[in-house]
Amino acid sequence: MAGVTQGLSGFGSVLLSLPLLALLIDIKTVIPLVALFAMVLTIILLIQLWAFIDWRKVYPLLIGALGGIPVGVFFLKKMDKNLIQGLVGITLIIFSLYSLWYGTTFRTLRRQWGIVFGFLAGCLGGAITASGPPVIVYTSMQPWGKDAIKATLQGFFFLAGLVIVISHAISGITTVTVLRYFVVSVPFLIAGTYVGSFFYGMIEESVYKKILFILLAILGAFMIFKATPWYQFLLKG
Repeated sequence: MAGVTQGLSGFGSVLLSLPLLALLIDIKTVIPLVALFAMVLTIILLIQLWAFIDWRKVYPLLIGALGGIPVGVFFLKKMDKNLIQGLVGITLIIFSLYSLWYGTTFRTLRRQWGIVFGFLAGCLGGAITASGPPVIVYTSMQPWGKDAIKATLQGFFFLAGLVIVISHAISGITTVTVLRYFVVSVPFLIAGTYVGSFFYGMIEESVYKKILFILLAILGAFMIFKATPWYQFLLKG
């Protein structure tokens, strides 16, 4: 399911797999496992979209993210994590519904805006390990084709994910149990990715934008749900 989602839209594997797996497997195992899932997905999609990747579009996002991560960690210590998650979820739903209903004005945003959105991505990554939403919003507002949007997302996710996976390995979070789950799951992950990519190739540009906004709204709803006591109750149960 995670592979199909990301193969179709370019994001969403973590959104789908992390909260659901956390209900079945210990969260300390799920977090590094999902990070490995994300790396496999981005590598496959990067290979598929290599002709459309423009690293000049990715670097401003990455530069901003590196500056935002320590800020996010600071806010994590000072603010309620669930409050941050809930506010971000509400913002995503409002933006998505507005874009679906009224549409968005597509014009090329300057690279400085890439740094700003990357900074917000870093803040969210450091605070609630959810760096994706600001980058998705930024790319969805650009007048790029669907291949350029999807390739830019994969470039950012690959570089950011590489840092995360290496950090998990060095710190010992990636255990033998995590690797065992990964080896069992990866064939299905790859199969799902190719299924999603197949349907992606059949989608028109305008329809792809609508799919982005719908999945963003779902992502916002998931973030709100994760901020509620019910999700914590399910984890403990």
